[in-house]
Amino acid sequence: MGEFVRLEVEAGVGTIRLDRPPVNALNNQVQRELAEVAKEAAGRDDVRAVILYGGEKTFAGGADIKEMAAKSYVEINEFGAELQASLASIAELPKPTVAAVTGYALGGGLELAMTADRRVVGDNVKVGQPEIQLGIIPGAGGTQRLTRLVGPSKAKDIVYTGRFVKAEEALSIGLVDQVVAPDEVYAAAHKWAAQFADGPAVALKAAKAAIDGGQDMDLRNALKLETQLFTALWATEDQAAGMESFIENGPGKAEFKGK
Repeated sequence: MGEFVRLEVEAGVGTIRLDRPPVNALNNQVQRELAEVAKEAAGRDDVRAVILYGGEKTFAGGADIKEMAAKSYVEINEFGAELQASLASIAELPKPTVAAVTGYALGGGLELAMTADRRVVGDNVKVGQPEIQLGIIPGAGGTQRLTRLVGPSKAKDIVYTGRFVKAEEALSIGLVDQVVAPDEVYAAAHKWAAQFADGPAVALKAAKAAIDGGQDMDLRNALKLETQLFTALWATEDQAAGMESFIENGPGKAEFKGK
């Protein structure tokens, strides 16, 4: 457990909790701890789904600007690579992930939220990539994951202007997936994550690998990837149990072991 990032596990759901007051700024230490916690969550069999959460007040206000401003060109090169790797460790978690976003998710905070498979936000939330106002651009996925979520035109508007995007607009353009009352954010995210606690973990891992991996390929090769992952599931206990249960009892009644 790190000083600013910890993994809390209950009933199959792991919560990666950021706790660096006042706004969970993503400094070097937070980035390292995120990578460490992601590795722990990936390796634990008792974690079937993961929630990213910054607490009741704010998800993450962005990178630590004071820390960044003091870096030399050589240092920022190393920092940038580590930042990308840290967030990639979250994006590549082989389990369903959901960001529970309260308050603000700005700059690196939004980039972190975009690593999740799903984003649940409060109706008072504001998100954005305001780096342009500092004379820089997003450097942890903001130009790439944002474009894949909302398309190049909307991504350019958000990045070029650095403006804050309110919850309803974020929902309408596909940047977030669910808007709820501010005090219901974590519960809504947990409800989504909890449905996978007793699910077929290997098949869920394969589904994520197929969807995410296929985005970086042409259709022909993406379909080959899908076939490989599909047929490999015949080596799992869950495939046998799921099909046997379907034949005997109908859909939705299988008990999976995650093996």
